[in-house]
Amino acid sequence: MNAGKIIAYIAAAILIFFGVLFMWGAGAETGGGASWVLIGLVTVGIGLVIIFFAARSKPKSSETGNNVTLKIDLPGDVNMESIKCKSCGGALTPDDIKMVAGAPVVTCPYCHTTYQLTEDPKW
Repeated sequence: MNAGKIIAYIAAAILIFFGVLFMWGAGAETGGGASWVLIGLVTVGIGLVIIFFAARSKPKSSETGNNVTLKIDLPGDVNMESIKCKSCGGALTPDDIKMVAGAPVVTCPYCHTTYQLTEDPKW
């Protein structure tokens, strides 16, 4: 829920609350009578209309979708070696690596094996 909807719901609740108070107060000895009932009805109506439009509004969707760019900063002098499938030994490209739940997962285009990439210790 975005901030605009939250503000709309809070404003509507305040308007409905005061509208009910106006209608309730119209029956008191010092109340305003029919004019207070009218003001209360209008205020409650405005609150309900705000709730109606806030509930119908859809969040803005971005045209690009949910693209996430992950940049990796490798320490030291790192040379890129060719990556080979653990099962069949086929050459893997960067297109075969996807991020799933924050972990790099490889799907081999030859044998269709799927496994998580792990980094071997450097010592």
